[in-house]
Amino acid sequence: MNLWRKLACALLAAILCASAAANWLAPAGYAKQYREATDAPPSRTHWLGTDEIGRDRFARVLYGTRISLLLAPAAALLSTLMAALIGGLAGYLGGIWARVAMAVTDLFLSLPWLFLLITARALMPLNVSPLFSVTVTFLLLGLLGWTTAARVLCATAGSLRSADFVRQARAAGVSGQRLFWIHVMPNLKPVLYAQFWISIPVFILSEANLGILGLGVAEPLPSWGSLLKELEGLVSGGDEPWKFVPLILLVLVVMSFQFLLSGQEQVTA
Repeated sequence: MNLWRKLACALLAAILCASAAANWLAPAGYAKQYREATDAPPSRTHWLGTDEIGRDRFARVLYGTRISLLLAPAAALLSTLMAALIGGLAGYLGGIWARVAMAVTDLFLSLPWLFLLITARALMPLNVSPLFSVTVTFLLLGLLGWTTAARVLCATAGSLRSADFVRQARAAGVSGQRLFWIHVMPNLKPVLYAQFWISIPVFILSEANLGILGLGVAEPLPSWGSLLKELEGLVSGGDEPWKFVPLILLVLVVMSFQFLLSGQEQVTA
């Protein structure tokens, strides 16, 4: 592990630990309003100031970061499992199964899935509860983000179908279902692992895009998207630089994942 990967791991661990300790670092919570200090600058009481309705920005950054760093991996896990079942199984079966699965995958890939997310989220009522909105948002990300990984897994499983160890297992009388789960799936683990880590920053950015459009996590629950939405009315960055903290955190997290992924590609290669 090189120096940059170590720094990326340390940075992600520090951000994750800080967000996990949000209840202790910001005990007042993300929804409490300080009406006597609306849109206030940073102070000893409010380290990043308050927003336009008096909520503590530091608390909202911590809770919003926790939502993204916990639920984006959950959505990535869902999409990776779907890719394994659809792409991996289709590649192993081959023939018409692979052609049908790849046709469906190509259909999904031809559609702008970010716009599908926007459409699906826009069809929901705007007054849904925060817990329901965050669940649906990341569930949609997981259900619609499996296509690219499915193509990779289909090609990998197709190459394993004619491997020597698969032929030997088939000649030994191993059934098709057992052959897939016991012999093929374990050899897909490196690809599944890589696709899982690739999906996490993609889903984090997708949720941020939805939040900026007002279609992400519902208020008062914060997310990186809703926090970045505050930058829309910012006239000059030099006047209120503390408002850029969510953007800086988002960039650092995505860059850290990229460093980890580059190291993973070297190990896989």
